[in-house]
Amino acid sequence: MDEDGNPIYVQKVDTEFVKDAEGNPVYATTSKKVPLVLIWLVVAALVFTGYMGFVNIRGFATSINIVRGVYSNPDDKGEVSHFQALTAALSGTVGLGNIAGVAIAVSVGGPGATFWMIVAGLIGMSSKFVECTLGVKYREVNEDGSVSGGPMYYLSKGLQNKGLGYIGVPLAVFFALMCVGGSLGGGNMFQVNQAFQQFQTATGGQDSFIAGYGWVFGLAMAGLVAIVIIGGIKSIAGVTDKIVPFMCGIYVIAALSILFQRSSEVPAAFSLILTSAFSAQAAFGGFIGVLIQGFKRAAFSNEAGIGSASIAHSAVKTSEPVTEGLVALLEPFIDTVIVCTMTALVIVITGSVDAHTGLWSPLHSGSNGIEVTSAAFASAYTWFPIVLCCAVILFAFSTMITWSYYGLQAWEYIFGRSKAANVSYKVLFCVFVVIGASMTLGNVVDFSDSMIFAMCFPNIIGLYLLSPEIKKDLASFMSRVQSGEIKRYK
Repeated sequence: MDEDGNPIYVQKVDTEFVKDAEGNPVYATTSKKVPLVLIWLVVAALVFTGYMGFVNIRGFATSINIVRGVYSNPDDKGEVSHFQALTAALSGTVGLGNIAGVAIAVSVGGPGATFWMIVAGLIGMSSKFVECTLGVKYREVNEDGSVSGGPMYYLSKGLQNKGLGYIGVPLAVFFALMCVGGSLGGGNMFQVNQAFQQFQTATGGQDSFIAGYGWVFGLAMAGLVAIVIIGGIKSIAGVTDKIVPFMCGIYVIAALSILFQRSSEVPAAFSLILTSAFSAQAAFGGFIGVLIQGFKRAAFSNEAGIGSASIAHSAVKTSEPVTEGLVALLEPFIDTVIVCTMTALVIVITGSVDAHTGLWSPLHSGSNGIEVTSAAFASAYTWFPIVLCCAVILFAFSTMITWSYYGLQAWEYIFGRSKAANVSYKVLFCVFVVIGASMTLGNVVDFSDSMIFAMCFPNIIGLYLLSPEIKKDLASFMSRVQSGEIKRYK
């Protein structure tokens, strides 16, 4: 119970480095609050993984073929290809959560947090499959050929079909309101705030010419964002299908180069991660730590269960909703299992084990978020903070333009599709870019988390109620693929 008597939190956890009664180093726990929202997300991911027959594993190969265009009919309705929908959605998920968020997770949960982060990504693939399949199934194709979709539509229309419209509509409106807030917070202010911090660090820190002038950085970013978002989803997808592969490539290559450079330490790093994750005390500290920080940041990063990505996937050209659900399950894999793990490994390897306690601690453990990651990369290449700065700005920019689309779709669901609604939201979004660059990180993170995590409550309720029909659709699609009824175009 919280201070008001509401059952919002379960008690316990943060981690500290101490020794047990026998003198062995352990991760001890102190009293902290674990938001119930994280349990809500984890349980849903586990339920959908089992209920959908481990679609995250058995549907993986098919999803790769769909992205390659094997089952893509060029005459299907929609605005973007499967690959463009994937990159547009990835640009909203592969962002600073992969850099700053991972640093927080590993710093708080210890090396074992990396293992639990991977688990979170793997089970999150199933949640992403369900919500993105529903996004396409209940989307609306407008007179001008544009598409409107996402939780707002499958909550209202899907539940209406089940005679639950009196539940669906309020859930849809609540989701839309939180989505607008999330687009301005986590999808905007958090991104530009951390991009500015890294830009300032790379140009001299407190002595940088930009120090104290976050609003100037914000104005520049707002101008670039405005240029892209004016063109809508096609313009956004046209940018993200180039930026996402490029920025992921730069970041992963940089991480791999450090891991290759210190390859002799990689086995020990994996051993440390596994032993920390499964030892009695460390598993508790690592697992719970990743729930309050790591999984919190992982969910913030890959957004599985949040419902936001289904808005971008709804614009895909397809007549088979399941195809886009299968494409979408690749997001948590790329975002968390690959990119987040690369970051975590670099941080773990560049950290140190205390000679007295025998415990691992990150490089520059007094720093927060992106500064920890920057220090880890800089330990291998002193000039790397400049490269990381470029990657961070690209991550932030791509995330912002995609979340502007999410927010716009929610805004238009509430206020109706009109030029006035369209322009007013885009102006508001650009104003918040400037505000975000000028605010302190703590305020930005709190606002971002509250809005984005609030989206998962109505979304997952809808997923539970509508998942039986998705299970049938999946079985039908897979059987038709195996029989050859689904035509191959490549």
